[in-house]
Amino acid sequence: MPITKYFLVASEVLPEVILKVAEANRMLRAGEVRTALEAAKAVGISRSAFYKYRDAVHPFTDMRTEHIITFYALLKNNPGVLSNVLSIFAISGANILTINQSIPTNGCAAVTISAETSAMKQTLEQLISDASGMDGVVRFEILAG
Repeated sequence: MPITKYFLVASEVLPEVILKVAEANRMLRAGEVRTALEAAKAVGISRSAFYKYRDAVHPFTDMRTEHIITFYALLKNNPGVLSNVLSIFAISGANILTINQSIPTNGCAAVTISAETSAMKQTLEQLISDASGMDGVVRFEILAG
């Protein structure tokens, strides 16, 4: 049996049918529609197209369920920057498991934060956006997960 490979691909380069299948799956999970046929019609695809891809298309945010995600941050060496980033995790409901920080060089420190994300109240995208926009955060991204 062949091993399934997974790829992380930007939504902008995916065929429209894949995006529509993802939306139809979301609508079914959210209870906005009751059947696959209703979901397919709502997003403008055939039922056969929905069934062809439905088990293979999952949004990146589905990773957060019962998973450990490791984030990489490059932070300015200013008082309170790391504390402010950690507060974003607390607000989101993520459970921080480990924090590793390098000794600051050239005014910045590299930090890795591993967190269990199944209890998050917001999306990974929102957490990343909130942390990236904070004063003193040079870079913030997912390293592994």
